[in-house]
Amino acid sequence: MGLAARLPDFPWDTLADAKRVASAHPGGLVDLSVGTPVDPTPQLAVDAMAGAGDAHGYPTVWGTPQTRAAIRAYLEGRWASVELADEGVMPVVGTKELVAWLPLLLGIGPSDAVVFPECAYPTYEVGALVANAEPLPLDDPGAVPDHARLIWINSPANPTGRILPLEALRAFVAAARRVGAVLASDECYGEFAWDAEAISVLDPRVNDGDLTGLLAVHSVSKRSNAAGYRGGFVAGDPAVVQPLIVARKHLGMMLPAPMQAAMAAMLGDQAHVEEQRGRYLGRRAVLKPALEAAGFRIDDSEGSLYLWATRGENCRATIDWLAERGILAAPGDFYGAAAAQHVRVALTATDERIAAAAERLTASR
Repeated sequence: MGLAARLPDFPWDTLADAKRVASAHPGGLVDLSVGTPVDPTPQLAVDAMAGAGDAHGYPTVWGTPQTRAAIRAYLEGRWASVELADEGVMPVVGTKELVAWLPLLLGIGPSDAVVFPECAYPTYEVGALVANAEPLPLDDPGAVPDHARLIWINSPANPTGRILPLEALRAFVAAARRVGAVLASDECYGEFAWDAEAISVLDPRVNDGDLTGLLAVHSVSKRSNAAGYRGGFVAGDPAVVQPLIVARKHLGMMLPAPMQAAMAAMLGDQAHVEEQRGRYLGRRAVLKPALEAAGFRIDDSEGSLYLWATRGENCRATIDWLAERGILAAPGDFYGAAAAQHVRVALTATDERIAAAAERLTASR
């Protein structure tokens, strides 16, 4: 059986009818269905990429010393990481590819389980299916089975915006070590924590100073409005990272040199991240009360770039209700059966489009 036959249908294709209805609204479509940044990429990234444009040689999978140093400095300075070894960091071609390929690169197979949240980004399951492993949605660290070989956690979470507290993070570390699994923490939304502190799995409060079996996954797509650059990185236990580097050398999985230079520049500057936080906070302050006024309940949503909203009905009925008002959101069933009564409403639209959505929602009271 070919790989494509093992994978689910691409979920976004099921929104075609709703998008057609929403696009017919006299005021135009307000697309809040995807987490694609709409604000400018910082000029320092554009300049760094241009300055590294004479990239006549092949880049290395491990990355340049400058890129690795920038990754370590960012994680240790911004996320209070345990001191990282150079051998414990690696750039990746956007984090989606890492999420999808990690089970296979770790040698996980049919007798193994890949654990991920019950309401989750679909690519965690896709990665398990690519490796012919058992995909296992599970929120209780105490229930992690002995045949689990990879455990994904995601905080702040996509789609719910939930932020895992310190005790939950510690419980997942303990569960992974109990069964001998790698614990991979997807922290790509870490810069956007609103109502609780986002904590990295690399923080000694979580791991007691021991990175054994731990990986943190980060991206510049969201924090720096650089989704088109496809830049991310993984960091943690060198005993896990170095075999990944060896496998990726054979597979040609290397981040282009100009992108490495741009990513290093972005990681070295926090001012543009704070500016973007302000933009999203402003949009959240407009959209959240408008949804509530229209009869929605907002659950979780302590962080990330989404509002996790419900009207207490099947998510597809909610999608249709929103589409009639020219608004497109993501149905919860994209993210697992546990999410069938929620929709994910993104903050990644311009101020003008967010205001238009709020006006339409308020008019629906």
